Amino acid sequence: MDVLMPRTFAEALAMRAEHPGAVPIAGGTDLMVQLNFDHIRPEMMIDLSGLAELREWRREDDRLSVGSGVTYTRIMHELPEMRALVQASRSVGSPQIRNRGTIGGNLGTASPAGDALPVLAVHDAEIVVASVRGERTLPWRDFLLGVKRTALEPDELIRAARWRVLTGPQSFAKVGARNAMVIAVASLCFAIDPQTRTVRVALGSVAPTVIRAPEAEAFLAAVFARAGSWDEPSAPIPEADVEGFAERVAAAARPIDDVRGTAAYRRHAVRVLARRAVGWAVGEMAEEALAS
Repeated sequence: MDVLMPRTFAEALAMRAEHPGAVPIAGGTDLMVQLNFDHIRPEMMIDLSGLAELREWRREDDRLSVGSGVTYTRIMHELPEMRALVQASRSVGSPQIRNRGTIGGNLGTASPAGDALPVLAVHDAEIVVASVRGERTLPWRDFLLGVKRTALEPDELIRAARWRVLTGPQSFAKVGARNAMVIAVASLCFAIDPQTRTVRVALGSVAPTVIRAPEAEAFLAAVFARAGSWDEPSAPIPEADVEGFAERVAAAARPIDDVRGTAAYRRHAVRVLARRAVGWAVGEMAEEALAS
């Protein structure tokens, strides 16, 4: 196996164009598992781990751009305001894996269980991809096409993900067979956007790719409006409405039975996660109201 080691992103794009069959590798936390089990045996790889351009993040006003080579450890330490993304990053593997794993790797692998992907979906992230032909930007739902399928062309590489930073409560949680180093049986990211007065929820590991739950989102946003929670964050939310939201979240799931869990269990799991997420968010809003 040959390994190409570009010194710049432009050089990496040129190599990718010349060798479209070459497999990109950054942290290698997913790819090396496939290699070790002999699931893939590429003739050539392009090592992106040394490219400074991919390890940058920047914030301009309310927009955040995170390079595809930014690791989960750096996200935890350098982007504490991105609470759901930090929670998702903290749940990724072991410290060693978090030191190597990257947000671009999650996108490139496109596993339905990718921990960062529900967070990107909740934030309506755009994925920036590039080739020698130039850059293009894709909404997350157009980039993630299915189980380990993306819209990347053979000569393209993932450059960054970018989104508008949300200021309301947000959380990420997942269910697995053990407490640490677990592949999600089901995961859920939840966020409230006071600016647009919308609720957002995304589910992982319960469909061929990450999905949103638009009916549940609209339902809870209407509940907030009826309860006056947008103007008075400490206003209580009826338990029946929380349950109604959770039921709609579970209904949005399209799970399957596999070795890690049944479809019925996955629906139950996201129902529980949805109830918890609303409870955490309402509690946070009430605390902020009291503090102000």
